[in-house]
Amino acid sequence: MKPKETLLNTKETPNKQEEEMELDHSFFSMETPLRADAFELDDDLKVELIEKHFKEIMQILGLDLNDDSLKGTPNRVAKMYVKELFKGLNPKNMPEAKLFDNKYNYKNMLVEKNISFHSVCEHHFVPIIGKAHVAYIPNKEVVGLSKLNRIVRYFAQRPQVQERMTMQIANMLKEVLNTQDVAVIIEADHLCVAMRGVQDITSSTVTSEFCGKFQDAKTREELLNYIALKG
Repeated sequence: MKPKETLLNTKETPNKQEEEMELDHSFFSMETPLRADAFELDDDLKVELIEKHFKEIMQILGLDLNDDSLKGTPNRVAKMYVKELFKGLNPKNMPEAKLFDNKYNYKNMLVEKNISFHSVCEHHFVPIIGKAHVAYIPNKEVVGLSKLNRIVRYFAQRPQVQERMTMQIANMLKEVLNTQDVAVIIEADHLCVAMRGVQDITSSTVTSEFCGKFQDAKTREELLNYIALKG
């Protein structure tokens, strides 16, 4: 299975100072905005090119790249972008979710909570740090627990918008598990809010996607009670 990545249909940005702009998330595509030729370059060439351009950015900032502490930074940043922070852009890195027969005929919800992740805000390229709670009600098959964590982190390892990430995880789980009974809740701190603009270090963002039986108020309440449990 490979995700369909489509171009983002953007609106024209108003000509205002960034601090005065309100980013409207309502028009963002549910798919990560990728060009058609996104994977024509291999990873090693991407590292080489990013290293070159990041070196130019550092030079523009006035940093001394002859300093022992800085001279390796462009290469380190380039490798981090391609091989770590943004490895989830490439469908070849999508985790394989092996399913197992539900031999025990388990029919209640399964909740994997407090899945830690880090992502990057696509508006300012600074970190998003949070946790995800994932739940599903098994049908004829179940999936290994570690795969739930891997699916969350796959979609986190790319420039992201939290609303999109929440829906991407839910949609992949529905497809992998062959069930509509899936729920995803994400709580995250956005350093674009903490480090710039309003510089608010106490606020956090919560998003959710409730599908199938989780749209029922009683089932949703049961899920939220599980998430609230300590330990």
